[in-house]
Amino acid sequence: MTFYSTTQPGLDGDAFAIETIQLSDDAINQAIHLAQPIANEQRQWQTYLNALALFGFEEWLAERSCELTVNRDRTSLFDPATANLIEAVCHLNVNGFNLCLIAQGSLIDDQVSLPRTVVDIPEFIPHFYVVVDVQEEEETAVVRGFLSYPQLIEQRDTLGLAVEDDWTYSFPLNAFDCDPNHLLLELRCLNPRAIPLPPIPNDRRLQLAHKRSQLETKLPQFQSPAFQLWQILTWEQATLVLTRSELRTWLYQLQTDPQSQSILQNYLSDLLSRLTRNVINVGRWLQDELDELAQELSWQLLPSLTPASAMRSPTAELDAIVQQLEYNNLQIPPQAKGAYHNLQVADTPLRLYAITWPLLSGTVPEWALLLILGTQSPTGFPEGLTLRISDQTAILVEQELDASSSYFFTSVVGTRQETFRVTIRLGSDIEHTLPAFGFNL
Repeated sequence: MTFYSTTQPGLDGDAFAIETIQLSDDAINQAIHLAQPIANEQRQWQTYLNALALFGFEEWLAERSCELTVNRDRTSLFDPATANLIEAVCHLNVNGFNLCLIAQGSLIDDQVSLPRTVVDIPEFIPHFYVVVDVQEEEETAVVRGFLSYPQLIEQRDTLGLAVEDDWTYSFPLNAFDCDPNHLLLELRCLNPRAIPLPPIPNDRRLQLAHKRSQLETKLPQFQSPAFQLWQILTWEQATLVLTRSELRTWLYQLQTDPQSQSILQNYLSDLLSRLTRNVINVGRWLQDELDELAQELSWQLLPSLTPASAMRSPTAELDAIVQQLEYNNLQIPPQAKGAYHNLQVADTPLRLYAITWPLLSGTVPEWALLLILGTQSPTGFPEGLTLRISDQTAILVEQELDASSSYFFTSVVGTRQETFRVTIRLGSDIEHTLPAFGFNL
């Protein structure tokens, strides 16, 4: 690594050496690779500068202090959906401190532009903000200054800085501590708990529920990658999008995969429903227990499944259905447990059976969910009745049911981290969405 030293006055008038970091070809190639998935040209360029700032900063740390540990596992730059929305490098961990890198493209620029996201949303607020100047043509980077979060807020309030129309704050560079040695000292000697950060709100789900209908209307307008959040959403709405990885991913897919836009728009309702409602823990069924949500929704736990010929009680009815499924080579293991839920769509009484069991054959523990929808109506399902199952990213099953049938079944398999949401729809006006099913023993 090559350093070039120049002299720059600090805040107190003393001179100190700025060490210019020569970026390697590998760092530049990695930065190009990280920027390519971003569809908007302006944000793509900023992502490229952010990547160069990160790699330059890591090299600077490595040369200056071998005792500092760097963990970039959660760094926003490596998630295109997050990099697409936040023009800074968030969640870089150094010695337990959360750092946010602000990449600047010109050494002569005396203003530092900070996204409002990293200043006003607790989930993205760091212990330290670090300004890194990137000279792309010269393939160099310079650590220009830093501030802790409390210091930055104090500077913002002292200077009377207001947020710009594009949701950025413009700080003068001389508001930052321009001696990077001070940052090294803080990272080595300070405890992260010594820098207070605002708490993360625990009512994000409730906030999202209140804004759900607004987001369902506005988010499909982001089909073009040219649109920025501030052009369509309010700050409160944007905060809810930024703080949910599922919504960030949905928005990224909408802007980068035009052929899937109609599918994504259809899935948005399921996704918002998933994020605003609790999960029914079917893993508890294996212990002959219903969680509070299942009890609240009047789910009824069934005993172990055994063949039977009687038909009208839920237990006997399900046993007969299961026996028929096994005749059709659908094997249900003995440890499977089920429950049922009665509901009504329009004037048609329906009964939904859910059966679950763990899958332990692979290296990653999985679980299966078998759903059986039945009706006691002598005329079968009503015309236009559709059952849909979705996971966190897509619609897995969407089937219009045969009006001449009395039962419909389908099954899905997922990891222990995945959940599945079931929606029953009749035409375009009537929709019944259940809380998601999850598996947690």
